[in-house]
Amino acid sequence: MLIPMMEKDGYDTDFATAVTLSSSVQGILIPPSHNMVIYALAAGSVSIGRLFLGGMVPGIILGVALMIFSYFVSVKRNYPVGDKFNLLHFLRSAGSSFWGLGTVVIVVVGVVAGIFTATESAAIAVLYAFLVTFFIYREIPLKEVFGILYRSVKTLSVVMIVVAMATAFGWLVSYLQIPKMLTDAIFSFSTNKFVILIIMNILLLFLGAFLNMVSIILIMTPILLPIAQTIGIDPVHFGVIMILNLGIGLITPPVGTVLYIGSAVSGLSIEKISKALLPFYGVMILVLLLVTYVPQVVMFVPDLLMPLK
Repeated sequence: MLIPMMEKDGYDTDFATAVTLSSSVQGILIPPSHNMVIYALAAGSVSIGRLFLGGMVPGIILGVALMIFSYFVSVKRNYPVGDKFNLLHFLRSAGSSFWGLGTVVIVVVGVVAGIFTATESAAIAVLYAFLVTFFIYREIPLKEVFGILYRSVKTLSVVMIVVAMATAFGWLVSYLQIPKMLTDAIFSFSTNKFVILIIMNILLLFLGAFLNMVSIILIMTPILLPIAQTIGIDPVHFGVIMILNLGIGLITPPVGTVLYIGSAVSGLSIEKISKALLPFYGVMILVLLLVTYVPQVVMFVPDLLMPLK
């Protein structure tokens, strides 16, 4: 939707694509994020509610940083100016989206407040979304529900197969003592906390450019999380670092899945989009370094709203 709209308004196609792709990364940080749930599954006893809260501030910072950069580029290239902010239009839009936003509220507030477990909140949110879609908005005919269920089960089956295989691989990795071997290798190189964090960031950025995000979370979390905890990194903090890392990987060649989607929509080559994304990578790496080395960026909200007992 956004890339053709920006093209129509006079933006260059490569810039419109780069803005859309880079801004999509904050979506996996802002709750509710299913990638956070997958990380919690791989990490073991990590609070999903605290993970949701931990991603809020980094997601907002990433969004603001990209907005500031995009503003300066737009001014420099003399891109057209949009309509001025209209409070009445905003209120009308907020009113029309009220019922839809309730799905997010159910998941986030339900989990954070301890009303539901993550599984229960998902089930209730699905039922709520069904009622809103078919009986309030009425945008989809009821006869389509079976096709939706079929596609959902098909997608879920693929995810569950990946989870099962990754769980088995995780057991094998643990049995072969690979985490201990990798820990010894990293600590033999350096015992400095900041150096170790840089090594893990580089490793995750590299893997994110080549492998599927879910697979990396499930495979690498049992390996890297013990190292992070050894140097005093909270599992929630490390989870946000990992998710942001792998989010950047989604738009990084050669195998960034979102990058290929952007290419299909815009009609531009991967090479041209990657070139347009270069300065956006720089902004995102700066935010990643901030998240990595300033723990309170991640931990402030969860410690305030869901303190550990």
